[in-house]
Amino acid sequence: MAKRNKGYAYVDEHVGDRIRVRRTLLGMGQVKLGEALGLTFQQLQKYEKGANRVSASRLFQLSKILGVPVSYFFEDVSTDPVTQAHSSREDSEAVPADALTSRESLELVRGYRGISDPARRKIVLEFIEALADD
Repeated sequence: MAKRNKGYAYVDEHVGDRIRVRRTLLGMGQVKLGEALGLTFQQLQKYEKGANRVSASRLFQLSKILGVPVSYFFEDVSTDPVTQAHSSREDSEAVPADALTSRESLELVRGYRGISDPARRKIVLEFIEALADD
């Protein structure tokens, strides 16, 4: 078995984050997605944490189940580990690391996207911005 290149482990973590984000936005549990993939939820957890690398064929299967192109899993990932480490440090100073991937944030986004009336969505956005501490 080939030795895992730790320099690019962040890519596995990024792909795992993208799987979890999309699954959560769809309101799908780990058990349901795992069953669709023929995996246990524990195996899916390893993918989502980046502990196990997702193969190309599995990414293709995930893209069909989650309704996204394969490229979705690689959006916003740096191809250079040095750049990735540097940008992660900069981002962590401005925005908490889990701000866009926490369950609470994802539930908020899912609820917001569920509002079909654009005027009501705008009201909700303005309300949240008014409540936010600067």
